Amino acid sequence: MSSSAGGDGKGCDATPKTEWPELVGSTIKEATEKIKAERPDLNVKAVPVGTFVPQVFDPKRVRLWVDTVAEVPRIG
Repeated sequence: MSSSAGGDGKGCDATPKTEWPELVGSTIKEATEKIKAERPDLNVKAVPVGTFVPQVFDPKRVRLWVDTVAEVPRIG
C-alpha cells in the first residue's frame, strides 16, 4: 500500500487536494485563505446557504456556504 493516499497536495506524486473537511466551522475568510494557500489555482466563492446555484461542475471552483463553512468545501 502507498503512504501517499492522503491527498494533501504535497510531493511530486501526490494528488491535489479536492476537499477540506477540517474547515467546517471556519469563517469564510479563514477557509478562503487556507484553500488559496493550498490550491492557488482555484476560485473560491462564498455562497449563502439556500442560494440557487447551477449544478454545472467546474474543476476550478470551490463553494463556501454561509458566514461559517457549513459543509465540507470541495471542488465542483
